[in-house]
Amino acid sequence: MPGASRRVVALVAVLAWALAGCGGGSGGGGAVVLDWYNFPDDSGALQQAADNCGRDSGGRYSIRYNKLPRTADGQRQQLVRRLAAHDTGVDIMGLDVTWTPEFAEAGWVREWTGALRERAGEDTLAAALRTATWKDRLYAVPYNSNTQLLWYRDDLVSAAPATWEEMLEAARRLAEQDKPHFIEVQGAQYEGLTVWFNTLVTSAGGSILTPDATAPSLGEPAVTAARVIRDVARSPAADPSLSNQMEDENRLAMESGTAAFELNYPFVYPSMKENQPELFAHFRWAPYPSVVPGRPATVTIGGIDLAVGAYSRHPAEAQEAVLCLRNRENQLTNALKGGLPPSLRSLYSAAELTESYPFAADVLKALDSASVRPQTPAYQNVSIAVAHALSPPSEVDPERTVAGLAGQIRDALGSKGLIP
Repeated sequence: MPGASRRVVALVAVLAWALAGCGGGSGGGGAVVLDWYNFPDDSGALQQAADNCGRDSGGRYSIRYNKLPRTADGQRQQLVRRLAAHDTGVDIMGLDVTWTPEFAEAGWVREWTGALRERAGEDTLAAALRTATWKDRLYAVPYNSNTQLLWYRDDLVSAAPATWEEMLEAARRLAEQDKPHFIEVQGAQYEGLTVWFNTLVTSAGGSILTPDATAPSLGEPAVTAARVIRDVARSPAADPSLSNQMEDENRLAMESGTAAFELNYPFVYPSMKENQPELFAHFRWAPYPSVVPGRPATVTIGGIDLAVGAYSRHPAEAQEAVLCLRNRENQLTNALKGGLPPSLRSLYSAAELTESYPFAADVLKALDSASVRPQTPAYQNVSIAVAHALSPPSEVDPERTVAGLAGQIRDALGSKGLIP
């Protein structure tokens, strides 16, 4: 074969491989193959949802579930790179609830309008819809929700503390008696620390940013929040590993028997049941403790929203698939197998859920009064600034730390200075 001909054949082969690698396109028999990028799920719930929807589409499409990296930062980084390159193979993506403003402002996700928007909002929790909305426009559909509760051992305390001050006092008493007394909470320099701070600030009646998200708000509520973090870190209640702890480390510490209290997501309940049945007999839950006595906490909402890529070649099928992926059947499976609370209100009274989620009513109550993290395209920078300012928690000086944080947030919003 002449050299030029060989080069042409090789080029065709390379192009064919590259196109296949981008995903999307059609499968056998002309069915559209939709590529869904989401967090890595080890329970099998997401794959089951993808299979269910492909089956129920009547052959119009199938869904290929692609696992993103484990960490939220890694997930965002991969999606940003693909979308910045106008990748047509990103049909559906799972967005962390903080990403909607950034992705919408960049033009990377499609807006939901008309009848589709109405269907997306049916039976959906209001706070969850807020996370998927930017400038009054809906850009994603809540797939699941999430919130934290207070978990505690009733063999150590007879009743759950109602406030952070009460919880610290209970921990001190337990420490004096040489009993397990740690308060497990997310103190590492990452998103979990920002979530803790946001919950404390909003529970004290404030916010991190102004309502239009153009400047820091903070003020006395933020000083109060910083004081709670400092007081926990300097008390006997502080786990020695507080400044390095994330959600899973909190879970493991509680299961090891060294802690009396834990602020964490519902996934800790089935884990304790399976891993430590003796401790599970004393494992209880209660509403997140108040910052201000008499004022219920406003816990920061979590979860995943499903969006359709702006460059998808199959937007109509992708939107149909999103509504299927987050339908009642699939959300119930996701809750029971994956441990993730639903975004559909009616499921919280379903017998199938309440049997495995005896705390369902408490989760729903927390979600109905939930706070949302600052909604801004610059959220990533704002979050990094918050976590940096509060780390390590034991070094927080409430007034000074909050004053310095205000300047860092101004820089983050204006894309000025260096990200910590």
